[in-house]
Formats: sequence, C-alpha cells, structure tokens
Amino acid sequence: MNNLTTKEKTVLSLVSSGLTTKEIANALKISHHTVESHRKNLLRKCCAKNSAELIQKNIAVLRPELALISPA
Repeated sequence: MNNLTTKEKTVLSLVSSGLTTKEIANALKISHHTVESHRKNLLRKCCAKNSAELIQKNIAVLRPELALISPA
C-alpha cells in the first residue's frame, strides 16, 4: 500500500469510513467517475476483489492487532 497516491489514500480512508462513491465525490468536489477510477486503482494495487477486502487489507496494514488476515 506504499505505492498509493495521496488522492487514493484519501478515497480509501473515506471508503473505510463507510461513504458511498457519490458521498466521496461530493466531499472531495470531484466527479463520481473519478472516484470510481480511484476505487478501481485501489482494488488493483491492493490485490483486492471488492471493497470489503480492500478495507480489511487496509486495517491489516494500519492496525495489525485488529486484522483478521495478515497483510499481503
């Protein structure tokens, strides 16, 4: 997760907070299409199949004591 852009890290944080794509777009004042692009990049870079796995991997890196899986 070290190779994430600043914007991707921001989107990941907001996804982890439970915001929808539309809510993230409104919060960051960007298009929902741009948010979707960031989400797709996050899934690819983190080798995650879906948002739930992405969040789980994020927790594994940031808070290993809370992780259910070990970081990849």
